[in-house]
Amino acid sequence: MSQLVIHRHPATIYYFTEDLGNEVTIDMVLIPAGSFEMGSPENELLIIGHNATESPQHTVTVPTFFMGQTPITQAQWRQVAKLPKVKDDLKLNPSGFKGDNRPVEKVSWDDATEFCTRLSRSKNRDYRLPSEAEWEYTCRAGTTTPFVFGETIDAELANYQAQDKRVDKMKYPGKYGRGKFGKYREQTTSVDSFLPNQFGLHDMNGNVWEWCQDTCHDSYNKAPTDGSAWEGGESSFRVGRGGSWNSGPMFCRSASRNSGCNPGYRFNFIGFRIVCSAL
Repeated sequence: MSQLVIHRHPATIYYFTEDLGNEVTIDMVLIPAGSFEMGSPENELLIIGHNATESPQHTVTVPTFFMGQTPITQAQWRQVAKLPKVKDDLKLNPSGFKGDNRPVEKVSWDDATEFCTRLSRSKNRDYRLPSEAEWEYTCRAGTTTPFVFGETIDAELANYQAQDKRVDKMKYPGKYGRGKFGKYREQTTSVDSFLPNQFGLHDMNGNVWEWCQDTCHDSYNKAPTDGSAWEGGESSFRVGRGGSWNSGPMFCRSASRNSGCNPGYRFNFIGFRIVCSAL
């Protein structure tokens, strides 16, 4: 079995801090503009063969923007949930796994957009969910391998299902390629438990699936190439990205898409992070 070797290159991270009050803040990291190949190649390893929803690979050019350094935490959620209602009510403590620095979960896509709208009105800044293109661009952070870590993933680097799991007759492997088994935590972890990627972002792989702005499409045919969200089409479902604490490693790949998410779903493995345009 080959050993996973992680090479870290020091980089200067630029960010601003949004003060939510009560000593709670959100660090928004500057993501530089750039181009990348979105999607996965046909030879990328999957359980049941190449996933057509990740094709065709296509070049996307993303403008500069800011992204939350971590998924929204429960402490951050509570501060914004106290702000005046815009459209929908928000519970102050919706999460199943409690902890101020754990990601908020059991929040729907509608809840997440209400959060963004309340925060935008409070801070006079346009906060929103990331587009799929923005999300994958920041997850890859300049890499082209299945994971930002390389060809495989390790439970010391992310929170995911790192042991084999069987649901009915379906087996979900706990390792990917030449990777190894590891600790299956079976719950969320603090958002700063693992090292950040090259852009300085934590938890882009695992912990909680993250809502994106886009509606679901069966492939990338006719997808936008300017980094914007791809909305409209026949489906009202929204896309989740990144995998979660109860996802197998293949679902934590940079290109993996959860394209079957009803915007009203509230599960303990779905959260979100926010973005805003460059100042």
